Amino acid sequence: MGFSGLPLASGLALIFDLDGVLVDSMPVHTLAWQRYLEQLGVSKNDVARRMHGRRNDEIVREFLGPHVPLEAAFEHGAAKERLFRMMMLGGRLSESLVPGVAGFLSRAQGVPVALATNAEPANVVFVLDGTGLRRWFHEVVDGSQVKRAKPEPDVYLTAAERLKIAPRNCIVFEDSPVGVAAARAAGMRVAGVLTHPEPLSNIDFAVPDFLHPELESWLATQRPI
Repeated sequence: MGFSGLPLASGLALIFDLDGVLVDSMPVHTLAWQRYLEQLGVSKNDVARRMHGRRNDEIVREFLGPHVPLEAAFEHGAAKERLFRMMMLGGRLSESLVPGVAGFLSRAQGVPVALATNAEPANVVFVLDGTGLRRWFHEVVDGSQVKRAKPEPDVYLTAAERLKIAPRNCIVFEDSPVGVAAARAAGMRVAGVLTHPEPLSNIDFAVPDFLHPELESWLATQRPI
């Protein structure tokens, strides 16, 4: 076993998504999109399903049309994220931490740990610094650092490369079908975090949060290849 407080073999790495894995922020993201779209005169009743796990420029074109210029799509996305961060102030961010994740990360000392997310860079800074979780991550990869967002594997492959761990020896924590597809395309193992009702398939294991007693038992069975 490794030198961490987790029952994890040496030679393995842990990679985390952000929204829905570190923070259960998707309800606020959904509400922020609804409010932002209403300001533009666009009414959508299926925002949660159509945004889950996707990058903002893709979401904007989903709602406003495929011909929105890329620069305008990024501007819309940035405006929505400013609204999201404003809505998460006043203690709501810390209250949104997925149960047990802070303690789990603190016990992973000695394990290569990365964040790999489609989230906007400003949101990554907001969450990691606002919750105090940044210190546990050796590498942080966001959607702006790669050419292709999830469900393509780029963010996960980049994280593995920076950690110097083979993709097959990386365990990914994901909450969305888009993210699971990205991790699988990267050739990684996947633990689903069931923070949302949308079902997850093609995963190796699933837990509701990081307090679930069977999580560490499952981790103890994993071996580097």
